[in-house]
Amino acid sequence: MEATNPKALVLTGRVTRADVPGLCAELEALLTVPGTTVVDCDVGGVTDPDLALVEAVARLALVARRAGGVVLRLRDAPAGLRSLLALVGLAEVLGHVRVDPP
Repeated sequence: MEATNPKALVLTGRVTRADVPGLCAELEALLTVPGTTVVDCDVGGVTDPDLALVEAVARLALVARRAGGVVLRLRDAPAGLRSLLALVGLAEVLGHVRVDPP
């Protein structure tokens, strides 16, 4: 059963490796709400998708997975990010991440 009001994590601007721990902490805070089964990760506002953003998505997916199978849904993923995820083989590896079409 999917949450009717999923929690949201919004990424904007350029995501750097230095941002990753803070983003993971923000997701962990969202996951403390009882009954959270889905978190929407809106990446539509990111600029310059690169491997730092791929690392952020991978780490966020790991945090969600460790929280007991919470589904992390990428929203408004730019084509560049989708291509990078596929290129590095993370589109399949991140089984708990669902990339919704733009």
